[in-house]
Amino acid sequence: MRKALPHSTPAPWSALLLCGTLALQGCSLWPRQPPTDDETNTTPNAATAAAQATFSLDVKAPDTVRETLERHLELQRFRQLPDLQAEELRRLLHAADANVRELLGTLGYFAPDITISLREAPADAAAPTPPYAVTITVEPGPQTRIASADIRFTEGAEAEPDARVRQLERVQRNWALPEGSAFTQSGWSSAKSAGLRQLQARRYPSASITHSRAEVDADTQQAALSVTYDPGPAYRFGPLKVQGNERYDPDGARRLARLPTGTVYDEAEMLDAQQRLASSGYYDAVFLTLDTDNPTPQAAPVIAQVREAKLQKLVFGVGVSTDSGPRLSIDHTHNQWPTQGWRAINKLSLDKKAQQIGTGWTALPGENGWRWFTSGLAQRQQTGDYDVNSVEVLGGRSQSTKNIDRTYYLRYDTSRAQGLNAPADSAALSVNYGWTGRYFNSNTAPTRGYGIAVELGAGVTLRPERNPFTRTLVRWQSFFPAGRVEAGDGVARSARIAVRTEVGAVLARDSAEIPVAQLFLTGGDTTVRGYGYRAIGARTDNNLLYGGRYMGVASVEWQRPIVYGGNMTDWESTLFVDAGAVADRVGDLDPRVGVGTGVRWRSPVGPLQADLAWGVQSKKLRLHLRLGFTF
Repeated sequence: MRKALPHSTPAPWSALLLCGTLALQGCSLWPRQPPTDDETNTTPNAATAAAQATFSLDVKAPDTVRETLERHLELQRFRQLPDLQAEELRRLLHAADANVRELLGTLGYFAPDITISLREAPADAAAPTPPYAVTITVEPGPQTRIASADIRFTEGAEAEPDARVRQLERVQRNWALPEGSAFTQSGWSSAKSAGLRQLQARRYPSASITHSRAEVDADTQQAALSVTYDPGPAYRFGPLKVQGNERYDPDGARRLARLPTGTVYDEAEMLDAQQRLASSGYYDAVFLTLDTDNPTPQAAPVIAQVREAKLQKLVFGVGVSTDSGPRLSIDHTHNQWPTQGWRAINKLSLDKKAQQIGTGWTALPGENGWRWFTSGLAQRQQTGDYDVNSVEVLGGRSQSTKNIDRTYYLRYDTSRAQGLNAPADSAALSVNYGWTGRYFNSNTAPTRGYGIAVELGAGVTLRPERNPFTRTLVRWQSFFPAGRVEAGDGVARSARIAVRTEVGAVLARDSAEIPVAQLFLTGGDTTVRGYGYRAIGARTDNNLLYGGRYMGVASVEWQRPIVYGGNMTDWESTLFVDAGAVADRVGDLDPRVGVGTGVRWRSPVGPLQADLAWGVQSKKLRLHLRLGFTF
């Protein structure tokens, strides 16, 4: 026997169900006595509620189907109807058989054995009970399996037929219901939708389903699936058209978005462009859509609907950090400074270990993506065992692409340390280049991929005497899979090993006085846990802590999803080992080790982490808190 889905209830049962429903609706219209004050003001308990129900319902079936039956049976709607008579209830039970079969069919069970019984409750029952008890016993039988899946495209001609063939092969390869898998109605619907979303996500945003059919053979418990997609025309990105702009230049928006005009439509690329505009600071809201009504799909415009940010913004901030304690900050932003139109951000920040005031000026990117910037920072900071007053001035150009950031700039540093036998005042001028590549699956909450960053600098000290120097800093972080964790509800997530390293070196004569901003210190929430912020450094001749010329940091962390009550949660547990060392000579590097455990919460704004770490050398236990991920 073969049948095609969707499965419909036989007409006689439908008629009986309809008649029963109408009869019950008529019963519900009978007049009732108004409630007394006692009835109005009393909340019924469980026993009273059970007594008010017309009948109890007990579903005896395997766990694989019982929850679905209990939740979706039509009988559940009629349990609380008043004055339900036995004959009316029997008519409902006749229709319930077809209802059970239909529900089981959605789960892939088409040859069930169903028994429905009705009995009256004992008259001498000790506790209040409904007058009738209904028991539905179900043996679902074997579940239907997928015998074949025929996935096709409609006939069509386009400029790139090979791309069309590759797309079809990709949909077939990623089909969610392969041969031998269990058939369910929800799985069938999800598989069709997943194939359609795959088409619409790249090259074919107007794709649709023209035909789908599931033929089920109840005798052999096999299903033959067929679905035909109409890809529609292939699309490429055309120009970006900005709507809603009043204050800011739409050409600037196009340069900020970096939409790859002329390339094959890719939903991920469009969302990346949308995110770049939204995070630029010029817009409070951004929404990008492809104009599929355009008659030229090979150059389809992308519509950017924007709500512009205010020209100026003043932000007061109060916070606390396990590294530097309480913090107060004031930020003023001007998105179009008069005369040159650059964005200017001025900031005052105060915490227990640092007080700083700074300004940063940034131009809009040019057609090649490069933008000019300049900044200045004056601060008083606790650096090791000294208080250091320093000034830093930068000026240069930067470029950001999909995965890579590049920067080159001129840098001036000056510093003055205060304390017993403090290092001499120093100043330096250097040229620098920075390169950062991010290849994570997410830049805010990555679970796989890697990132690498390189900073190179060469300069000369200006005070107390002139000496050449070079500075190099290399950072690397990667995530490696470490098995999968499965929950009782079938959800699975990957565990992983996170590895992080950082190596830095300043090469110069021993007599050269390098500004402390060019030297290295480590320790704290994001480096070596179990130690205070920038508490690992070199030692002066008086055995006081100060910045060093060489640094090495390494970290290994095991991150594992947490399952609670059989369900996958948004929490993860971690075990980690950190190590870091700073010295003025390579041979003096003496690693400080921290070990600990922690938890991670996948919050909407990024991972929130809480770590408890023990400093092996410091012999102190420290709590480290951090929100978000940066590289």
